[in-house]
Amino acid sequence: MANERWKDDIAYAMTPFKLITWPIGVWPLQVYNIYSLLRCVLGTCCASLVVILSFMEIYLGCTDVEQNIDCLMLICCGVLGVLKTTRFRIYANSLINNYKSALNDYLTIVNRKERDIMRKHAFIGRYLCCSMLCFSYFSCLIYAIIPLMNYDQGNRNVTDEDTILMYTVPSRCTLEYFKFPKSIYRITILIEEFIMILTTTANLGNDALFLNITLHVCGQVNILRINFTNFDVTSPQKYKRFNTLIQRHQYLIRLARELADLISFILLIELFIISILLCIMGFQFTLALKVNDTFMVGKSLMVLSAFLSQLTLYSVIGNYLRSEMEEIGLSIYQSTWYSYPKEITKNVIYILMQTKSPIALEAGKFVIVNLSTYMSILKTSFSYLSVLRIMLEV
Repeated sequence: MANERWKDDIAYAMTPFKLITWPIGVWPLQVYNIYSLLRCVLGTCCASLVVILSFMEIYLGCTDVEQNIDCLMLICCGVLGVLKTTRFRIYANSLINNYKSALNDYLTIVNRKERDIMRKHAFIGRYLCCSMLCFSYFSCLIYAIIPLMNYDQGNRNVTDEDTILMYTVPSRCTLEYFKFPKSIYRITILIEEFIMILTTTANLGNDALFLNITLHVCGQVNILRINFTNFDVTSPQKYKRFNTLIQRHQYLIRLARELADLISFILLIELFIISILLCIMGFQFTLALKVNDTFMVGKSLMVLSAFLSQLTLYSVIGNYLRSEMEEIGLSIYQSTWYSYPKEITKNVIYILMQTKSPIALEAGKFVIVNLSTYMSILKTSFSYLSVLRIMLEV
């Protein structure tokens, strides 16, 4: 019975993220062989192709303002996808250590209360990350359906040289430059849709993989806090049990530091890109409202929601990780520390000192990613957006 239970727990916590990241070769518990490398190369090439097509479309200069903004958005998504996939593959040991630790945690659950805490954090990870991904995949589908609908409604002949076609990824001029046949227009749309889905997976799928394991670490810190608070000083093996809690604390700090170091550079680039795109897409949304362009309003809202969800998840989970690490000290303070033997009390001091500088997700090692940073980015972006709106009205 217990064997079936932990199998169900592992499947519940990890299967969705395995299905998402296995196609791009970054699933930490996979066999790292030539086949996983080929999948990683495929995902990286698809994200790179989105960047190249969008950049060439801007360079060839046959796009309007709306398409230029779409190209810029796709370039940013592609760059983030390439960066995350390559970094998670090259520095895979950090994720492997964390996911193997999570696997061991599920195999060694000692009571129902700890299991409930772990299931709760697994549920939060599944719900938040999968909701973000489902919305993004739906947006990709819309980007493929719109060109096909316009093509079918116009009843155009794809062999006509004067036909102006729309594509999932803005690439009309680029494909014409390379003399790509218009006779396979629908197949081209499907291929670009596949490329878009893999690019989205390389970007947001890697985010989901990282945020899920970060939430698991937060759950383990939560369990450790409870163990510190409820520590029984009258137990016969109190020294051994307290040393076990100290070692667990050190181990969780090491796991959290590995995650923070892995994501540091990525977060720096991501925060910079999202800040710029919030201004640009917000300006496009304001302009669309002014001219009553319903299609543009919907598309702008869709893109804004995707980027805001990324920023929100990193900020909320980063803030949660930092607060959980800080509250280790509070949990010890709320315990009966005054009745501990002298040997244990000495160790309590060192734990309290460590909680003064808790592990946190940082962008470039100098910007802590939490709710305060989130509000600062939103305020700055909306300030620039207000200036742009005033310029538009003038």
